[in-house]
Amino acid sequence: MASNGDVFPPLADRDDRPPAYRDILRRARSAGRLGELLGGLNAAHLHALGRDWGLRAKPFQYPPRLSQAGLAWSIWLFLGGRGAGKTYAGAQWVRGLALGLRDFARRPVGRIALVGETADDVRHVMIEGVSGILAAHANRERPRWQPARKRLVWDNGAIAQAFSAEDPESLRGPQFEAAWCDELAKWRRPDETWNMLQFGLRLGERPRQLVTTTPRPIPLLRRLLVHPRAAITRARTQDNADHLAPDFLAAMQEEYAGTRLGRQELDGEIVEDKPGALWSRDDLDAQRVETAPPLKRIVVAVDPPASSSRRADSCGIIAAGLDAANLVYVLADASLGAARPGEWARVALALYHKLEADALVAEVNQGGEMVAAVIAEADASVPVVAVRASRGKYLRAAPVAQLYEQGRVRHVGRFPALEDEMCAFGPDGLAEGRSPDRLDALVWAIAELALTSKTAPRLRTL
Repeated sequence: MASNGDVFPPLADRDDRPPAYRDILRRARSAGRLGELLGGLNAAHLHALGRDWGLRAKPFQYPPRLSQAGLAWSIWLFLGGRGAGKTYAGAQWVRGLALGLRDFARRPVGRIALVGETADDVRHVMIEGVSGILAAHANRERPRWQPARKRLVWDNGAIAQAFSAEDPESLRGPQFEAAWCDELAKWRRPDETWNMLQFGLRLGERPRQLVTTTPRPIPLLRRLLVHPRAAITRARTQDNADHLAPDFLAAMQEEYAGTRLGRQELDGEIVEDKPGALWSRDDLDAQRVETAPPLKRIVVAVDPPASSSRRADSCGIIAAGLDAANLVYVLADASLGAARPGEWARVALALYHKLEADALVAEVNQGGEMVAAVIAEADASVPVVAVRASRGKYLRAAPVAQLYEQGRVRHVGRFPALEDEMCAFGPDGLAEGRSPDRLDALVWAIAELALTSKTAPRLRTL
């Protein structure tokens, strides 16, 4: 093998334009001589190698060359499980664009949009997070975060502006050369936000955008998957195992391997609605609203677990209200994992008071009088409607599903975990082999509002 000075071209003062040494390193590793090669490098070379994202990135984290149709891509769709390395890939992509690094851009990209589920997500995950944009930069190249102006500014003049998918109208007016969209499948208003962003991507030679998300089968994502200028990358949680805690991986495998939720959240698969399910995602999307009208009655329903052990069922806590036209509006999902009675009671009562609800509906099959006693101990002023299941889950849910079919139920915003249960719920009374606790609480809430005769004590606006 040639000497180090021969095989390594001189590195520039900046480490962001890696020359041919990537191939040289790979050949040395294949020949079993990587240690020999690295041992003779000086500190500057070793520092440069350590900062070279092209060497450290996993293949699925690096920008693709062409779309699925063999065209220059305008949309890079990165679908991955939890912890698969999506966020850091997005952060490095933004870094590469802003600094004009080879393999990312021919020159620095001056205007970039950062769009997340909420404003907090953009700041605390995409920008300041452990895998965010600031962490992806070396100290001397790191941009300045200006929270008051919601933007990152690089020394070369490049700017990345932060936007929330909760406010699509904020994208009306600004213009960009590129955009990074994180967790698109969880956006509250995906179509409106995406459309506003497209109108603003009008600068530069080649406007383009990266979407990093754990997938759900929402209509927008389905459309992007067949877009001719979309390049699609897929990654599983396991593919990034060397950056994840072994105990986490073992626990996820034990709990979710082979389940619908595991295929979606760990393997990054788009899991379609279950055949024979009482609900479909398209129907839920068609009846989704942004806000509720004045409501004449509000209830918070609780489906308590039988125990609080690690393998216990979750505690479903759902709020819903009824308007003057007798339409039901699902308002909140505050469900918990396995929780002690005092914990779920506090959460349910907090939601009750926040919404100024009229009653707390609680299933008493599992705990009998204990359920009412727990609530009374926490707040004796709250009226409790005790309900008892006399039929199977599927039979109880069918009349509520019929209300949805009749267009008499609206979801105020998105409830991903609840809607996943609804669309996976089948005649066996389970959602992917698990008890549908959120759905159970939803059924109790809607049944109490729309399938029983109640008076309307007061009128209020949310």
